[in-house]
Amino acid sequence: MSTPANITRRKSRRIYVGDVPIGDGAPIAVQSMTNTETTDVAATVAQINAIAAAGADIVRVSVPTMDAAEAFKQIKEQTQVPLVADIHFDYRIALKVAEYGVDCLRINPGNIGNETRIRAVVDAARERNIPIRIGVNAGSLERDIQEKYGEPNGAALVESAMRHVNILRDLDFHDFKVSVKASDVFLAVEAYRLLAKEIEQPLHLGITEAGGARSGAVKSAVGLGMLLAEGIGDTMRVSLAADPVEEIKVAFDILKSLRIRSRGINFIACPSCSRQEFDVIGTVNALEQRLEDITTSLDVSIIGCVVNGPGEANISNIGLAGAKTRSGFYIDGERQRERLHNDDLVDQLEQRIRAYVARVDETNKIPVVDATETN
Repeated sequence: MSTPANITRRKSRRIYVGDVPIGDGAPIAVQSMTNTETTDVAATVAQINAIAAAGADIVRVSVPTMDAAEAFKQIKEQTQVPLVADIHFDYRIALKVAEYGVDCLRINPGNIGNETRIRAVVDAARERNIPIRIGVNAGSLERDIQEKYGEPNGAALVESAMRHVNILRDLDFHDFKVSVKASDVFLAVEAYRLLAKEIEQPLHLGITEAGGARSGAVKSAVGLGMLLAEGIGDTMRVSLAADPVEEIKVAFDILKSLRIRSRGINFIACPSCSRQEFDVIGTVNALEQRLEDITTSLDVSIIGCVVNGPGEANISNIGLAGAKTRSGFYIDGERQRERLHNDDLVDQLEQRIRAYVARVDETNKIPVVDATETN
């Protein structure tokens, strides 16, 4: 999978969230956030593990109280993926999770009190090599900024972000990333474009409060896709009112569509029409569910007729071209002598796809490609 020549990544400073590199050409990191009660350690650990299994590089956990901070200690001990602690206002919580090994602090310096408190948090982060994420949302801008601009716009979000950035700069702390999120696609895109010119630090992308699984995925694909295509963005979260695992799936689908990062199977399937010789939609949906565990990158084309089927199969790792009774089966563009019976396609395809993946994983002929590593 090659990256389009017109995507050139914005140059940014390299930071690390745990062992995950962020910025300076590193692969765009995908993250999500738990929606369990943090004090319910078992439930939170289970959700973090599920999010990580779906491919997340980083998981954010809300830590609103000192009780949640104590729970965070247990959660950190029972998970492997790097964790970001989401903290607002109370600097003592930041100090506590820093002590407990947090990998990143999501905290706006200007909201945690006087200079002494801010310095205490920054010093703790510096001592433990913990980066900070500054997060600005259009829905929670400072009152004076709201009054100045009248309504949220890109300049307002950037002005708010730069207040927090300048606090860290004044304390000679530079290992941070910044987000300027909005629920409006064009507002978010405008803000990120402006901010990209102001700082050297990595940018965390997101369309906040995007909506439900379908509408939120569409808004995120449009907004984040615009920015990513311009080379803007170093980490990303797709915010959905849905299972956090779905956020990871949509994020990888966005990256995969832009040929930036690939994970798992890329299904190429026709929308079906009266020419289809088998149930294309049912076959694809069943295979997507059955093969979610596969992380190896490959293209699988499932086309219901011979008009487009052979052409798509020729450029896929595995392809199926519909025909009456038995459909043509292709491996790496070569048509196989065997034909698959249309009455049992899901089982047959699953078996052959898993066999193909096993061979690939063993010989490493098709590694999981991260095009960002070379851009």
